[in-house]
Amino acid sequence: MLRLVIQRIFAAFVTLGVVSMVVFAAIELLPGDACQAFLGQMAQGQRLANCRAEHQLDKSPIERYGIWAAGLAQGDLGNSIKRSKPLEEVIGPRFRNTVILGLTAAGIGIPMAIALGVIAAWFRERKVDFWISGVAIFFMTIPDFITGTLLISLFSVWLGWLPGIVIMRVDAPITEVFSQIGLPVLTLMLVMIAHIMRMVRSSMIDVLASEFVMMATLKGLPRWRLLLLHALPNALLPAINLIALNIAWLMGGVLVVEVVFNYPGIGRLSVNAIADRDLPLVQAIALLMAAIYVSLNLLADLLTLMLSPKLRTQRVQP
Repeated sequence: MLRLVIQRIFAAFVTLGVVSMVVFAAIELLPGDACQAFLGQMAQGQRLANCRAEHQLDKSPIERYGIWAAGLAQGDLGNSIKRSKPLEEVIGPRFRNTVILGLTAAGIGIPMAIALGVIAAWFRERKVDFWISGVAIFFMTIPDFITGTLLISLFSVWLGWLPGIVIMRVDAPITEVFSQIGLPVLTLMLVMIAHIMRMVRSSMIDVLASEFVMMATLKGLPRWRLLLLHALPNALLPAINLIALNIAWLMGGVLVVEVVFNYPGIGRLSVNAIADRDLPLVQAIALLMAAIYVSLNLLADLLTLMLSPKLRTQRVQP
């Protein structure tokens, strides 16, 4: 098992290194000039040359990648061309907002998805399973922006219960953030619950049909104990990676949802950065999203290794 853990960690670092090169190369291939886009009609002569020199755009791509990678190794992301600020100051508050949104949706949605998956599996092919699975498939097939628009129409326009559009400063207090994120959280939850619930249901059905569960049933084990202590832990193993991907999807900034609700998170910032041709900011956001996905996938792999009885008891061969 130790060897597998080391292999996963090494693969994660290699993946991040490759991703950094791919991100840099992809941004370099974009047409146009960042300084020309930033300066507009003033992009002439010495002013344009100074901008390019300040942001190392007068150097070769290989030199720029070396400077960028060296800065990353020291924790320096660089400066935003459009906003003339260190990228940490630009990304930090918006990433905080996205984390609040994502963790709130995940903290409520994941337990609900697991519970619904267990219920649907236990009442397989009955009315309860039919309704839970039907609603899940419905929300899986509808795009996020349509779900968000429907929720705005229902809860904001018709009922007036929740604000339809988020109106707050980027660095608003956490209490203000929580007062504004009702509909964005609900939109994310509906999509996430649908996917995780389907996976848990499928896995739970397989576990309930296994020999050890049948033996436990014959021995008269109480239903709640059978479900919670024996079937559920085994059913969650295949769902761990899907849960990690959903959390990474949330932490990376759900672009469509943030745009629909005017939420000042990392997703909206990435759209603005691309529109502004702010290449350092685009690179930093892309690398941040990749790091989130790689880190959570690594965590999911390690959890699977630790929780799987077969792998947990496996001895490392010399």
